[in-house]
Amino acid sequence: MVRGAYTLARVAVAVRTAGTWLWWLGVVAAVPGTAVTFSPTGRRIGVLAGAALFIIAAVAAFVVRGGRHTARAEAATRAAKGVFLQDRRVTARAWSRRRRWWLVAAFAVAAASSAVLPCAGGMLLAGLGAGLFARSLRLARIERDRDALLWVRPDGDPAAYQLTGTAAGDAAPGGARRRRG
Repeated sequence: MVRGAYTLARVAVAVRTAGTWLWWLGVVAAVPGTAVTFSPTGRRIGVLAGAALFIIAAVAAFVVRGGRHTARAEAATRAAKGVFLQDRRVTARAWSRRRRWWLVAAFAVAAASSAVLPCAGGMLLAGLGAGLFARSLRLARIERDRDALLWVRPDGDPAAYQLTGTAAGDAAPGGARRRRG
């Protein structure tokens, strides 16, 4: 156990933030592809290829290394009393700031791919986002089954999950905004 005060961020919030960003960037990158009137492959082939890529990417993002959350949750330890829990907004903002250039590059490639295969790149990106969003729902189920929220140190080992009670933090299981009422 680490001595002293340190910060913890929600695992599900980071996964959900990644899914949300990739989903919306993919949708925005795919929409102009519907207006492409001339491309080497044609609009119909591009949209059909994009639909296939969407499904493959969503399944791959959900399945590939998906069991690691369950394994890490089983090995998780209780968080110390001296930890600081990051707000949901702070975790999401930190995640997007660290990866902003990757997001810009992925969007540019997806949007530019519409010249060759309309909509396909954007639908691929949106599929990755949908798969990660589904993974955050899997994390919500794990958190509800354990009756504890999963946290990780943003500056430490990402495999070392820590647990708190379900009332901790400002995000519900799965990383969604907690409903007050």
